[in-house]
Amino acid sequence: MKQQSGPFSIGNFGPSANRTRLWFGFALFLLLLAMRPSPVFDYDFEQFFPQQDEDLSFYTEYTKKFGSDNDYLLSAFAADSGFWSEEQVLERFFQLSDELQELQGVDSVISVFSIQVPRIGVFGISTRPLISRDLEKGVNLQGDLEAYQGTLISEKGDSFLMLIRNKPSLSKEAGDQLYAQILAVFERFEVEPIAVAGKIQTQGDFVSLMQQEFGLFLTLSIALIILLLVLIFRKFWIVICSVTVILMGMLFAFGVMVLMGQKLALMSVMQPTIFLIVGLSACIHLFTHLIHFLTLENEFQLAIKNTFKELIIPIWLTFLTTALGFLSLYFTTVPALKNFGLSTGIGVLLMFFAIYLFLPGLLSLLGAKRKIPTSSGKFFASLRPVVSLVLQKRKAILLVFFLITAGSLFLGSQLKINGFLLDNLPSDHPIQADFQFFDQNYRGSNPLEIYLSVKDSSQSLLDYELLAQVEKVETYLEKQLGPLTILSPNSLVKTLNQAQNQGDEKAYAFPSQGQYERLKRILSRLPESDKKQVLGRDNKEGRISARTADLGSYRMGKIRKEFEHFVRQEIDEELLEVRWTGTSFLIDKGHESVTQQMARGLGLAFLLVGAIAGYLFRSWRISVILLLPNVVPLIWMLGLMYFLGVEFKLTTAILFTVAFGIAVDDSIHFMSRLKMELAKGKTLIYAIKRTLLETGKAIIWTSLVLILGFSMLIFSQFGVTFYTGLLISSALFFALLADLILLPVLLLPMKTLIQQKQKKRSEARQN
Repeated sequence: MKQQSGPFSIGNFGPSANRTRLWFGFALFLLLLAMRPSPVFDYDFEQFFPQQDEDLSFYTEYTKKFGSDNDYLLSAFAADSGFWSEEQVLERFFQLSDELQELQGVDSVISVFSIQVPRIGVFGISTRPLISRDLEKGVNLQGDLEAYQGTLISEKGDSFLMLIRNKPSLSKEAGDQLYAQILAVFERFEVEPIAVAGKIQTQGDFVSLMQQEFGLFLTLSIALIILLLVLIFRKFWIVICSVTVILMGMLFAFGVMVLMGQKLALMSVMQPTIFLIVGLSACIHLFTHLIHFLTLENEFQLAIKNTFKELIIPIWLTFLTTALGFLSLYFTTVPALKNFGLSTGIGVLLMFFAIYLFLPGLLSLLGAKRKIPTSSGKFFASLRPVVSLVLQKRKAILLVFFLITAGSLFLGSQLKINGFLLDNLPSDHPIQADFQFFDQNYRGSNPLEIYLSVKDSSQSLLDYELLAQVEKVETYLEKQLGPLTILSPNSLVKTLNQAQNQGDEKAYAFPSQGQYERLKRILSRLPESDKKQVLGRDNKEGRISARTADLGSYRMGKIRKEFEHFVRQEIDEELLEVRWTGTSFLIDKGHESVTQQMARGLGLAFLLVGAIAGYLFRSWRISVILLLPNVVPLIWMLGLMYFLGVEFKLTTAILFTVAFGIAVDDSIHFMSRLKMELAKGKTLIYAIKRTLLETGKAIIWTSLVLILGFSMLIFSQFGVTFYTGLLISSALFFALLADLILLPVLLLPMKTLIQQKQKKRSEARQN
């Protein structure tokens, strides 16, 4: 008999080769530890922007001119009716504001304590503070606070806003440090905000929650695999071998990810569960077949060799298809999906690498001379009704699957594409509550940005004709979205009009032509520092900046389409260019591209898995048949989403690609065993029967393991993790039904073709 060519030969699982691979694996593990990979958690919502997109390129240039639209922190403080008459309290907030302004990362602090009411007199523009601060007269309110309700004072008048603008492009670490300093200032002055919302706060809170959930699901996943191994095999040596190999695979996966420079992001919370459960699924297949071989022969090393020789290729293919399901996400245009797909796909392949290196050697060391669990004949008998059903009720099975699939497809077509900035958090989470507070009391927490540009280079955005066009846009926005706190070229003019009327709050309005002519001279002399937030240096470009509530991408998409129609109909395109932009717009656009992203991922996954199946079974018909039972669960998942009220968004759309990559594993196990049975010269019907009765046990066990593993994720507070657990576990259950019932029925019409191939192979062997 010819000797295998070396310890790393795919078919060499002799004792010596197994030990060599084992020590090589441990050497690699020690080398990985020596590199000291240190995981870094990060959350950046800009990772959900679609890349290679014209609107993203435009926004990047826009920020160079006007800065980012999301570099602020909203802080609200309680203020009852007597608050404004308490001099000591008001002085404390003056000092608080001054100290915040001195922080290195703070650009400006805006509140009623910083408001300067303008006046135009014979000596030009002068200002007086809304709240005066005088050593002799003390602290006194000098204006009407009602004019600021909804902007710097809450709609009910029971709190006030302090808007802290941070310097642009702060890193995650710098943002965390600045937020900690801001909280320290609040604590030092013994004031506690009733609500806080902003990028630097949200990123830090998200990361803290991610770290908690990462540890939680890692612990739960390890506990689950130990429990399942004990329940299924009831042997300590099997548990030790499996857990050691699976943990090694997970450490390889995360170690390599970190060394590649990958940060642990929002969707990384579910990666421990994915790696551990996928590894456990493979171990169950291998141990089920090992026990089967041990019942047929007494020699332990021979049983190991036969088990791995027979299953290593099917196991590799299942890991490969699972990895391809994730890796296909790399070809989407959203960085968060690309990074998650790449790191998870590589991690899945490294889990197979760990099983290949460690498990045969550990079995040789720990498993020999151990008592072997006996397989349950009753379990095999329980699958006989499935065999009878498949052979006797073919038409009924096809009809039932067709009706459910058609119904799910119809219901799925009714689903809306809708996403929110914070929809990864539950509605009762404190972060959500804070953002909702600002939406309800201060006209919104989400940035709204619109770019303005003159079409005629001889004109300026400060020309009255152009300002009138901008006023039309602002009036329409408030009609659609409700009252807004707007910063724009018009806000400069309205402020000067107020100043012309001795600071009267009612005069903060768009001026008439005559009023504008009186303001024109002063407007032309405004320093660049007063104009830079809303105008470019040459006054040819500008912005409308506001905040609005998070209405969701579906509703905002309709509002933007209506806005575009309004601009085409009502705004003179020869005078003014108007273009919606900003971070909220880009995130909504990412959700709206969900169909394209899903089509990219699924299309590539179908193509790759179909090509692998076609090569493995040397038949394009078999390739198509293998794909069908794995498309059906995805369509059923659409119907389930409709019944559960789950909407399409980026974080739910990717689950179809992930579910397909995992669900197809059992189909490959089924087809691989069927191919072996047919190679022995058995008829198709008999081969299907033996495949169901023998491989069916491992398919059911691994499916249940995967379902239980992913079901754990429903305990997550993150929406993406929760829906991953709910929908993928459901899809895997649907896939189990399809593999055990639909797939055999689809194969039965192939009887004639398979017999012809068997005949040709027999004749070839005879010749």
